[in-house]
Amino acid sequence: MFSTQKDQLFSLIKSLTKAEKRSFKLYANRFQSGTDSKFIQLFDVIDRLAEYDEQEVLKRLPEVKKRHLPNLKRHLYKQVLTSLRLIYIQKNIDIQIREQLDFARILYGKGMYMQSLRMLDRIKKIAVDHHQ
Repeated sequence: MFSTQKDQLFSLIKSLTKAEKRSFKLYANRFQSGTDSKFIQLFDVIDRLAEYDEQEVLKRLPEVKKRHLPNLKRHLYKQVLTSLRLIYIQKNIDIQIREQLDFARILYGKGMYMQSLRMLDRIKKIAVDHHQ
């Protein structure tokens, strides 16, 4: 099915399992103090829609202005993907290896060469063990 740019977030949210939605909510609320942020409210509104309708979204979220909606949707999309990455990192060795490579690059960039090399050695061992 062809998905337009406009409803990619809707499609992503609708594709989530109940457990993934719960995990996202836990991830998104990790630093919140009792109040839902706008992107969590947007998630809830989109999740309840049968079809994506931007006017309906704006009607259900009166505090969100139309000009702010694209940025809010982009932020929500990224947050949903990040929470999914955290779920699937335990299930997919490729994701684990890429994350560790990123950490090694960061350490190297900060001048922590030995820590970076040790991490690269661990990554190499994991890759060899899993035939990657």
